[in-house]
Amino acid sequence: MVFLLILLLFAQISFASNPIQDMIRLAGDATTYPNDNLVIVFDSTSVDVKESGLSHIQTHTLYKILNYKGALDVSVIKFGYDPLSAYSEIKKVIIYKNDGTIRELDMKAVLDYPAPAHMIYWGAREKMIEIGRLDPGDAVEVVQHKKGFTYALLAGDGDDEDKYIPPMKGHFYDIVDFWSSNPEKIKVYQVSLPLDKHLQYQVYNGELQASSLVNGDLAIYTFSKKDILPFHSESRMVAISDVATKLLLSTSPDWQLKSTWFYKVNEDFGSFDSTPEIKEKVNEILKGARNETDSISRLTHWVADEIRYSGISMGCGEGFTLHKGEMTFTDRCGVCKDKAGMLITMLRAAGFKSYPAMTMAGSRIDYIPADQFNHCVTVVKLRDKKYHLLDPTWVPFTRELWSSAEQQQQFLMGVPEGADLRTTDLSAPENHYLKISGNSELSVDGTLKGTVTITAEGQSDAMIRGLFRTSSKTQWDQIVEKELLRVSTLAEVTKIEYSDPIDYSSGPIRIRIDYRIPQYGIVSGDRILFTPVIAEGVFKAVQPHLSFDTGPKDKKYPFRDRCSRLVELNETITLPSVKKMILIPPACRTGRDAKNKPGSVCSFSGGYQLSGNILTLSEKIVLGKRIYDSADWPEFRETVNAQNSYAEQPVIFQIQN
Repeated sequence: MVFLLILLLFAQISFASNPIQDMIRLAGDATTYPNDNLVIVFDSTSVDVKESGLSHIQTHTLYKILNYKGALDVSVIKFGYDPLSAYSEIKKVIIYKNDGTIRELDMKAVLDYPAPAHMIYWGAREKMIEIGRLDPGDAVEVVQHKKGFTYALLAGDGDDEDKYIPPMKGHFYDIVDFWSSNPEKIKVYQVSLPLDKHLQYQVYNGELQASSLVNGDLAIYTFSKKDILPFHSESRMVAISDVATKLLLSTSPDWQLKSTWFYKVNEDFGSFDSTPEIKEKVNEILKGARNETDSISRLTHWVADEIRYSGISMGCGEGFTLHKGEMTFTDRCGVCKDKAGMLITMLRAAGFKSYPAMTMAGSRIDYIPADQFNHCVTVVKLRDKKYHLLDPTWVPFTRELWSSAEQQQQFLMGVPEGADLRTTDLSAPENHYLKISGNSELSVDGTLKGTVTITAEGQSDAMIRGLFRTSSKTQWDQIVEKELLRVSTLAEVTKIEYSDPIDYSSGPIRIRIDYRIPQYGIVSGDRILFTPVIAEGVFKAVQPHLSFDTGPKDKKYPFRDRCSRLVELNETITLPSVKKMILIPPACRTGRDAKNKPGSVCSFSGGYQLSGNILTLSEKIVLGKRIYDSADWPEFRETVNAQNSYAEQPVIFQIQN
């Protein structure tokens, strides 16, 4: 039925000949698509949903090769799947040569092998078949059949198909991308399901042709889009799924139902049952705890630091059902849901009310209740009667309990009373300050001596600690020295002092560097040219906004930084006796600190002041979000350019004879 629809939507098909060959001929060639390697002639998906929620899916795709790079792209066909929850079979592969010959591959050549894995070893596999040499103008038709879903839950009893029934039995959902990195002549998605399953759907970031009909006791929904052009990304943009055309479908009525189901499936499994050993460890950790906040902090950081991130195949409890705390406590490893479950278990053992929550790290969750999740966290109810988020996966050796790198991110709690989809709050820039201050003295021969002090909090603190985490203590001094060598390769570090970067509980990170840089100032007669060390960008590595490409004046899509942030840079330089200032960069203000710009999200204010032979530099950078609208780009760009300008503009002065 879907293929017939493609025929009807495809113009100029001659039914007297092979319709596939007609489609290949009419799809265009390298002159039609001079910037592309291949064209997808059609991409169709047909989904048959059973009463249990089990889905049988057939995909049917036809690729046409435009050049030899495109031939390489489809020289091997691969499909990944998880055998615990899905079945995959390559049903047919046919090669249409440019000279008119047709060859169907032997399906005995299909290989089934373990998929490459890193850190998460859950037994994923791949089906693969080698296509062989292809030439421009050739085409490849691929038919695949699969059933099941993408999340493994508990191994079911009964016949073999039980394990392919989705976790929320009887329900169906899907997320369908209608964008591509290659041009597509037509894409069709069709789903048929029993009439008593009420399907809701929504198209985001574009338009689709949609239709529905009733055929006996089935409802059939069809969605299509013609002439899909390749999606072109922008630097630092949000996830493509946030801005490109996609279709969400779900038979679940709302997030409230999903929330209560998620709560119940874990309670029924006993995911958070404690043991005497866990209780003993909790008592040990909380010995001497001062208050509620201190207790939660101790438990969160114990799980964050002591449960290694490594996912191994551990039987029952994959997907939405969290492994039992006893297992994670024994193995001392797991993925995000294991770390979240371990923390819930320990919080409950300490007397707190705690539950799991699902979120989507890296992209937006839209409101149709399809399962748009890739990350699990913890919520705890405190004495203020409010739920608070904790994330033991993202806060190892970080002073936060909930990573502000996850602000402006949707989440769904699995709580007994049910909950709607929520979004995490913005975190104020001052929660993530980076303060770099310095005192220096410039000699008449251009030698600069001075001290730089760095303090930070929140995500800025975490970024600095991150410089040390993967290195041995014997390398820590070199790491600090490297930051100064970014300013000048002649820099000589004479003394380094820093708080223990592993001991995040004692307070914000602090680093002090004493240094000497010969020939730092360029001396020409009675004139000296130099740029203050702090303006040059010492510890630039922990200021990710400075690595943005600010060349484009506009952005089409929203973009993201690591986190909101406040940067304060201050340096006092003692100069030789100044006769005359030849060049001093002017003061600058942008964004919220500029006139007539109320409510702006980014700003810069900075400048120099000269008093006698004392030159003072101050810069203040405020970046108010993690995820920015495209309309914020001019202000963000102006702010970053303002800070960079002080690194690019030297000070020139004339000294007394």
